[in-house]
Amino acid sequence: MGPEEHRLRRLLLAWAAAGLALGLALHWPAPEVAWVAFAGATLPVLAVLLRDIAHGLRGGNVGLDILAALSMAGALALGETLAGAVVALMFAGGSFLEAYARQRARREMTALLSRQPRRAARHGATGLEEVPIEALRPGDRVLVRQGEVVPVDGRALGPAVLDTSTLTGESIPVTLAAGDPVLSGASNAGEAFDLEAEREAAASTLAGIIRLVEQAQASRPPMARLADRWALGFLGVTLAIAAAAWLAAGTPHRALAVLVVATPCPLILAVPVALIAGLSRAARAGVLVKSGAALETLARVRVLLLDKTGTLTEGRVRLLEARPGAGLAKEELLRLAASLDQASAHPVAAGLVEAARQAGLALAVPEEVREVAGAGISGRVGGHAVALGGPGFVAAHGWAEGPADGHPPGAVRVCVAVDGAPGGTLVLADPLRADAAAMLATARAAGIRRIVLLSGDRAAVAEPLGALLGLDAVLAERSPAGKVEAVLREKPGGPVLMLGDGVNDAPALAAADIGVAMGARGALASAEAADAVILVDRIDRVAEAMRIARRARGIALQSVAAGIGLSVLGMLAAAAGHLSPVQGAVVQEAIDVAVILNALRALRG
Repeated sequence: MGPEEHRLRRLLLAWAAAGLALGLALHWPAPEVAWVAFAGATLPVLAVLLRDIAHGLRGGNVGLDILAALSMAGALALGETLAGAVVALMFAGGSFLEAYARQRARREMTALLSRQPRRAARHGATGLEEVPIEALRPGDRVLVRQGEVVPVDGRALGPAVLDTSTLTGESIPVTLAAGDPVLSGASNAGEAFDLEAEREAAASTLAGIIRLVEQAQASRPPMARLADRWALGFLGVTLAIAAAAWLAAGTPHRALAVLVVATPCPLILAVPVALIAGLSRAARAGVLVKSGAALETLARVRVLLLDKTGTLTEGRVRLLEARPGAGLAKEELLRLAASLDQASAHPVAAGLVEAARQAGLALAVPEEVREVAGAGISGRVGGHAVALGGPGFVAAHGWAEGPADGHPPGAVRVCVAVDGAPGGTLVLADPLRADAAAMLATARAAGIRRIVLLSGDRAAVAEPLGALLGLDAVLAERSPAGKVEAVLREKPGGPVLMLGDGVNDAPALAAADIGVAMGARGALASAEAADAVILVDRIDRVAEAMRIARRARGIALQSVAAGIGLSVLGMLAAAAGHLSPVQGAVVQEAIDVAVILNALRALRG
C-alpha cells in the first residue's frame, strides 16, 4: 500500500466519521436529512470497496470484503442507512488501522536506511578527501569520525568503539580491536578511527538491507493466503446463517444484522499485521527475514542443520600452541613456518601468518615453493629447507613420526621439518563461537528436536566438536551436493533450517525449508540463496529470530481465534434477534479494533 493509497484510506475514514456524526446530529430534528448524511457517508466507502473486490477477483482472490459490501448495499436497500454508515466507518477504520500497522512496521524495518551516509573521508595522496561513498573501493583507507555512521564494510585499523544498536538492538557499545570486522550502518561512539574498506558501497551491509527490506515488504505472508481460504469458508457459513435467519424471522433485516456482525472479520486484518510486525521486530534484532513466508516457516522449524567453519566456529584459524623440537626456539619455529606459508592460500596458512605478524616476527620471502593441495608445502626460507603439513607429507623431509601430542577437540596439528630434521609442531584451531552452546540450548528450548552438524571438514575435526556440543549427528566431509542431499533426508522430520555462511553452503540454504545466512562475514552467494540473513556476527540471533517468529505467528493465530469466536457468537445473537443491524455493526467494529491492536503486540519485545 503506497502513500497515495494510505491517504485515500485516511480520507475515507474522515469522510465516514464526518457523515456519521452529521447524521446523528440531524437524526432527531431532521430524520429525512439524516438519512441523506448516512447514505453519503456509506457510498464512497462502498465504491472503493467494490473497486478492491474487483481487483481481488481479477487476481483470483475471494475474501471477506464481499461481506462488507453486502452489508452496506443491503443496509442502503433496506433503508437501514445508520447501520450502513456504521459498517462504512467500521470498514474504513479497519483498513486505516491495517495501513497504519503496515506503515509503522515498515518504519521499523527501514529505520537504518535513513542513517545511510552519502559521503566519506578517504585518505588520498594529498591527505583526506571527501568523496561519495559510491567512489570507495576495497583497500581504501577511510577515516570514520566520532558520531559518524560507518559508510562501508571493512576492518578496523585501530581500536574502535561502535554503537551497533541500529543493527543489533543492543544499547551497549561494542569495543573492537585492530583487524576486527566492521559493518556499515554502525555509528562511531568513540574516538575517530581508520577503516580499511573491504567491499564497495553497493555490496555493503546497508545496500543489502535495502534489497532485503524491499523483498520483505513486497511479500505476502502465507498465513494471509491461508486466511483467504478460511475467509471463503467463513463467507459460506455467514451467508447460510443469514439465510436461515431471514427464513426463520420472515424479514431481511434479520439477515442484514447477521451480515454486519460478521464484517469484515479479523482473518483479513490480524494475520498480515502480526506477521509484518514480526518482520520488523526481527530486523531490529539484526536478522533480516526476506518474506512473510520465511517468517511463518521459521516459526515451525523442527530440524536445525549447521555448517561448521564460520558458522558454529569463528571462521578464523588461530595458533593455540607452538611446540619446537630440540635446538629451536618457539619464535623461530613460527617464523620459518609462517614465512613459507605466505605462499599458500590455505586457511591454516593464513592463521599462521597472522599469528607471526601479531608476534612482531619479521617474515622472509619463501623460495622454491612446492605445495600439494590438502597435504603440505615445502620450500626454502632464508637458506633453510622447510616443510610443513601432515606427518605423511613431512616424513619425506626429515620428520620422524612419533606419538601424537594431545590437543583440543577440533584442533589441527601441523608438523614442521627444518633442514631435514624434525622442527616441531604447531597446534591451530578454528575456535568455537562463545555463544554457540547457549544458542543450541535456546534452540532446543524453542522446539528444535534435532540438531545436525553438516560440514565439509574432515571427520577427525568435525566429530569431536559435535560430541563436545552434544549434537544429534555429525555429517562430515560433505560436498555442496552432499549437503543438499543431507537437507532433503532431514525434511521428513519437520521443517528444516539450514544455517551457513560460505559459497559451498548456498545450494543447501536454497534446498532447506528456510535457509539462514551469516551475512556479517559470509559469502554474497549464501546471502542471496538464503531466506533470512543475520547482519551481525552472532549466531545467537538465530534462536532470537525463531522466538520472534513463533511469537508473531502465535499472536496472529490468537487474534484470529478470538476474533472468529466472537464474530460467531455475535452472528448467532443477531440470528436470534438479540442484535439489530446497528448494534451488530458496533459489536463487530469493537472486535476488529481489538484484534488489530492485539496483532500490533508483535512489534514489541
